[in-house]
Amino acid sequence: MNIFPAWLTTAAVTFLMVFAVNSIASVSSEDYRWFARLRRPAWLTFEWAIPFIWIFIFTCGAISASEVWETAPNENYTWILMGCYLLWEVSILVYTPIICKLRSLKAGTISGIITFFVGLILTLLVFPLNDRAAYLIFPHLLWSPIGTFVTWQMMQLNPHSN
Repeated sequence: MNIFPAWLTTAAVTFLMVFAVNSIASVSSEDYRWFARLRRPAWLTFEWAIPFIWIFIFTCGAISASEVWETAPNENYTWILMGCYLLWEVSILVYTPIICKLRSLKAGTISGIITFFVGLILTLLVFPLNDRAAYLIFPHLLWSPIGTFVTWQMMQLNPHSN
């Protein structure tokens, strides 16, 4: 019997990973200023909503992981999937530090592409076990190409940042 419910555990791990990755790969205020000065596509009028989009995606991911855990708790395959969820989360979280620390939108675009495929592979692995959990990964699969395209467009507008 588990001490904590699956939803609480996955939410806590998700939250702790955000702080852990941000602590390890901390982005300085100078790095953020560099990023803030970059030109953006004229059609990017929803930049204010991006943090809320990511909060929604992380929430869906935590619920998805919780659903998988509840479907087959303590199974070897489930533990492997939990590792895949962590890999997926870390791949998402390192996107901003990669761009800002390397000051490279090209590296960010590559990071975005990799993150999409990590999410796609996770979805394919989860689907046979729990289709509802797999569908909860879809917001990331829909948003990731948009975010990556924005980064690619910014790369075109800021050729000195490649």
